[in-house]
Amino acid sequence: MEDCRHILVVTFPGQGHINPSLQFAKRVVKMGVKVTFLTALCTLNRMPKTAVFPQGLSFSGFSNAFVDGWTAGYISETFMAEMKKCGSEAVAKHITSSAEKGQPVIHVVYTILVPWVGQVANALHVPSTSLWIQPATLLDIYYYYFHGYGDIIGSKINDPSWSIDLPGLPRLAGRDLPSFLSSSNPYDFALPLFKQHFDARDEETKLRILVNSFDALEPEALRAIEKLDLVAVGPFIPSAFLDGKDSSDTSFGGDLFKKSEDYVEWLNANPKASVVYVAFGSYSELSKQQMEEIARGLLETRRPFLWVVREEEKPSWREEAEQQGMIVPWCSQVEVLSHPSLGCFVSHCGWNSSLESLVCGVPVVGIPQWTDQVTNAKLIEDVWKAGVRTTRNEQGLVESGEIKKCIETVMEGEEMRRNAKKWKDLAKEAAKEGGSSDKNLKVFLNEILAD
Repeated sequence: MEDCRHILVVTFPGQGHINPSLQFAKRVVKMGVKVTFLTALCTLNRMPKTAVFPQGLSFSGFSNAFVDGWTAGYISETFMAEMKKCGSEAVAKHITSSAEKGQPVIHVVYTILVPWVGQVANALHVPSTSLWIQPATLLDIYYYYFHGYGDIIGSKINDPSWSIDLPGLPRLAGRDLPSFLSSSNPYDFALPLFKQHFDARDEETKLRILVNSFDALEPEALRAIEKLDLVAVGPFIPSAFLDGKDSSDTSFGGDLFKKSEDYVEWLNANPKASVVYVAFGSYSELSKQQMEEIARGLLETRRPFLWVVREEEKPSWREEAEQQGMIVPWCSQVEVLSHPSLGCFVSHCGWNSSLESLVCGVPVVGIPQWTDQVTNAKLIEDVWKAGVRTTRNEQGLVESGEIKKCIETVMEGEEMRRNAKKWKDLAKEAAKEGGSSDKNLKVFLNEILAD
């Protein structure tokens, strides 16, 4: 008789959350375990009808008027409250209806910003595990903040001369700590949600959290906190660019934005390691001034560049920029980063983008904006030594001269290129059959299937 048991994966509907959690679901399915992937319908409905998914992976969504009208990047307390309300109802309904059909949910896995999923599962006597989609270092920082370091961090984070040594982590200045810890953070809902991830811990046992990282990348951070069992099961990158097992897995389950194919031909026409790729993710909103500084810095390098700029933006410098580079509204980022013509990646340093650059062996010029990006940029520059982080002026802008200087440093930096190649090899080693992340995920699945 076919085993009808399955795992429920629940994620916040932002693109940066969908990408890694969907790759996690695909990997679990390929290991022989069925998965239902649940998130807001407004996001699921944007996936193209032509998207192909492995057998054993199904989708479910929740909806209400407020969530359906959500604009990516705009997150308010009202939105989060409505998310919790309709999402909790959907999780409970799925668990109970699946049990009634003889297809019980044996485990629930949920990402950051939705800790209420674990609470709903617990109330229905279904075990659950959090999937941390940022580096282990960020998780450690938040844990320390809630366990003895909150006052000192809160009072000193804006002091440019201050830094702190947290056990198992590199020395961190205020500018290296996630923006949610700053007193000027406008997102009041964020820290309580992160705290709830840790509050779920049974005092008698370690709290197990799956992490989108790999053992060789963060050996100290993954083991820094004795009360946490951090299990590295990443990186969550499409198979075609990571372990090569599935050549059809080239995107994160569908192009959620308009796609232009012309950039591939353009990349093909450029020499090896010559192109500067520029992209700032799904959420980052750069000021008009900052965009102009980036454009000027790129033009001053006299190097070819591929820049992702949203269609609604019609900058005055666009015509001049397109004489030297190519501007597109969207592209398959992993496809671009894995292209031999790529020389460096000018990035906001979101964790998905940071991992993709490491997996593809492309060094980074970091222009971080908020949340985990500043810490990721610190790790890329000072720990993994696979890029540089730009410095802002007194007005908070990264000037064109700084951008040009950093691009030249990276494009000509042989050591950075060697380090990027090293991380590429180690990432692929972790993900392959018998690699550390492959083994860690199999151990996790075997344990929950045996319960």
